Amino acid sequence: MKTKIKVIGFDADDTLWVNEPFYKETEIQFCEMLSEYQPKNIVSKELFETEMMNLEIYGYGAKGFMLSLIETALRVSDYKVSSQIIEKIIELGKKLLNNPIILLDGVLEVLDELFKREYKLIIATKGDLLDQERKLKKSGIEKYFDHVEIMSGKKETDYKKLLKNLGIKPDRFMMIGNSLKSDIAPVLNLGAYAVHIPYHTTWQHESGASVQPNNKNFFKINRLIELIELLNYEKNN
Repeated sequence: MKTKIKVIGFDADDTLWVNEPFYKETEIQFCEMLSEYQPKNIVSKELFETEMMNLEIYGYGAKGFMLSLIETALRVSDYKVSSQIIEKIIELGKKLLNNPIILLDGVLEVLDELFKREYKLIIATKGDLLDQERKLKKSGIEKYFDHVEIMSGKKETDYKKLLKNLGIKPDRFMMIGNSLKSDIAPVLNLGAYAVHIPYHTTWQHESGASVQPNNKNFFKINRLIELIELLNYEKNN
């Protein structure tokens, strides 16, 4: 693999830093606010349906999520929700945007080692442009990356376009991420390498995908730090 892999791409949210737990925490508080109108499980279900309807309009990220929260609040309350609650929902959204950046275990060690080995490192992540740029800047790891791609989607066509823009063939590219649906399956379908690192909390929208376990380009590790051992093994075999 040493002679083949030239570019290593990283998903950002829940691969490099904590993200989904903050959304879950916000959702719990939101459902509590609306519990006088509907049971919490119903509010949560309605929120997810609203998010799915709005994805093509708002895309991914905290700002679109905040708008979906407000829309859901209006609908589940039959438009009786108070302006005070709407204000609190906006405050939840702002808090989500200003949460601290918590790097996952092993991120600094792995990026430092890969940088020393002269791999070209990139970030390929979904989300709001300004939000993701802010998080990357606050993370302190921006210096390791040659390229940052904030993607509106992560389908085969999106990765194909990314690789074309980078001037890299699929068999020279490896993607690292926590979502089989967004980070792994589309990349494998192009003939590139992919490493799945499951995260304990995953957005419902990212579930449901599967990968053939006998795919020679597919790897699964439990912690990011194991990537170094994986690359060492492939180098010598």
